Amino acid sequence: MRPAVEVIYRSESRRVLATLIRLLGDFELAEEALHDAFFVALERWPQDGVPNNPRAWLVSTGRFKAIDRLRRQARFTPLLQAQADALEAVEWSDEDVEDDRLRLIFTCCHPALAPDAQAALTLREICDLTTEEIARAFLTTPTTIAQRIVRAKGKIREAKIPYQVPSLAELPERLDSVLRVVYLVFNEGYSASTGADLTRDDLTREAIRLGRLLLELLPEPEVLGLLALMLLHEARRAARTSAGGELVLLDEQDRSLWDASLIVEGCALVERALTTGRFGAYCLQAAIAAVHAEAPNAGETDWPQIVGLYDVLLRHVPSPVIELNRAVAVAMRDGPLAGLQQVEGILARGELLDYHLAHSARGEFCRQLGRVAEACEAYEKALSLTQQTPEKRFLENRLAQLNLPTF
Repeated sequence: MRPAVEVIYRSESRRVLATLIRLLGDFELAEEALHDAFFVALERWPQDGVPNNPRAWLVSTGRFKAIDRLRRQARFTPLLQAQADALEAVEWSDEDVEDDRLRLIFTCCHPALAPDAQAALTLREICDLTTEEIARAFLTTPTTIAQRIVRAKGKIREAKIPYQVPSLAELPERLDSVLRVVYLVFNEGYSASTGADLTRDDLTREAIRLGRLLLELLPEPEVLGLLALMLLHEARRAARTSAGGELVLLDEQDRSLWDASLIVEGCALVERALTTGRFGAYCLQAAIAAVHAEAPNAGETDWPQIVGLYDVLLRHVPSPVIELNRAVAVAMRDGPLAGLQQVEGILARGELLDYHLAHSARGEFCRQLGRVAEACEAYEKALSLTQQTPEKRFLENRLAQLNLPTF
């Protein structure tokens, strides 16, 4: 029975938590209630069987556990009795829970919170990432992330930030931070920051589901662009690793494994977004992904168009990571030396020094140019920075191909 509970925890715990936060109005109380509910499930389900609707059972059990907890504490803090009575009087239906995670995202991304706190809180509460995983995604320390999350929860409580989807009038100004966080969730799933697997399909599916919900709510060009971008990346997921779990670069992927239906849907969304004339960074990134997706093979990729799109993107969003991606496209268009010069220029400015993909790209260009010692140095630096097992194996293989030992 424990495996069954674990499966339901993975699939339902974030939905249950989102609903408990709405019903209880408090992050900490909801998290305690969630853990209490699953503890009870471990005790009862082996005897009683798994309920027909385990999510509703867990929400109901967690809610009553929270009310009991408040009543016990009311002996020392009488005001909690009134809170417990109010919570018990609230009626709820399992039919109301589908949008709870969307409500929770808008709460976590409220403009009263700092942008870094918005992202950290959403990844923790919506996606159940650990503080260590979030810290790696942000290139910072777990302690820093934990402090951001605590401060964000305190701000929500003190400012009485409402647990709701904003009105249509408020949505546009609130949307940017939500899109950014949804894309962070997708990126963690598309290229996991740590672990034995390159991807986490639970996170990519969740981000795409949230993207579809946002599109229903607000069909703005950047929502179209973000959903298109995620679909086009997701379409390539099956080809990104070999049968043995080894990383496969884009130009070496078996394109017959790409999901044609996702590509068709993604490209249609890109076209729909670009025709509005009000496109931004997500639309431009989706347009780049669409050029890749529509090429029948790597050799027929329209690299000049991709470089041009990166030029426009950099004007919208100056970023060393985007500049790095452009350098790779330049290398494909003009040769590895041109790409290497651009990557070394980024590193010389002191940017992306702790970003393993920058050093990996430098190593790849040096390898192609026959500069073996420099390639090894760059690959070893990248290897020291990545926590992702398939990426580690890829870099180790590159070093082995150069016939030099790894450290």
